[in-house]
Amino acid sequence: MSSLTRSSHGDVPSFTALVATPFTSANAVDVNALCWRRRLVGDFREVAHALAPAEGVINVDVDTLTALRLSPEGRLAAAAMVEDMARLEALGCDPVLNCITNYPHDARGFPIATDVMSFHVDRAPTEVDTWLCTYWGKSSEILLQQQSHRLIDSPAIRAALYAAWDGRHGSGPHEAAFVDYLREENFDLHHGMGGVVDDATPVVCGVGNLWKLAVAWPGSPVAPAIHRAPRSGPGSEPRLLMIA
Repeated sequence: MSSLTRSSHGDVPSFTALVATPFTSANAVDVNALCWRRRLVGDFREVAHALAPAEGVINVDVDTLTALRLSPEGRLAAAAMVEDMARLEALGCDPVLNCITNYPHDARGFPIATDVMSFHVDRAPTEVDTWLCTYWGKSSEILLQQQSHRLIDSPAIRAALYAAWDGRHGSGPHEAAFVDYLREENFDLHHGMGGVVDDATPVVCGVGNLWKLAVAWPGSPVAPAIHRAPRSGPGSEPRLLMIA
């Protein structure tokens, strides 16, 4: 991918269109994120609070979701999430519904934190897309290519990572092995704000909207979509997220 590649996102009117619309690249602009904007009916807050763990993240299966004792509005919300998961399963995806109180932080002390709250891209060995929808709580964010830079391309960050790695592998030139290490640890997937344009304002995915994001896979016609999960803390609303 060229450092001058720019990206954009697009809207579609339906789930059928979201499935059928390909990511495209034209005039050095990649459309690598597509959104079906929706206003869902139901009390998703009730469901989130019924499921919220004391700490961390839990996976919620359909049986657990449908067995909840909910108000009629809560049942509408649960049914909407079950319907979304069924849609994606019909495509051959493996959707997961998470209820999140707070995400684990990467506390290893490296200059790049590889948790989901850092802007990152997804990678796969074969053609695949990332699907996501926030039903309650803070939503995911997308950072356009022109508003970003890959963190390992910062000389200071790269030098610090090399020093930490080289200290465990002895002295001498190990550039090829070091590059392998950056990939194995997923450091190469993470991005910072600030690129060829200065006004780096993330795209807020919003609540209820279903997104399809481009993934880094061999032969992909577009750059992968850069995204992150929202930061959470004491007093934050629990988050309901479906991801596939």
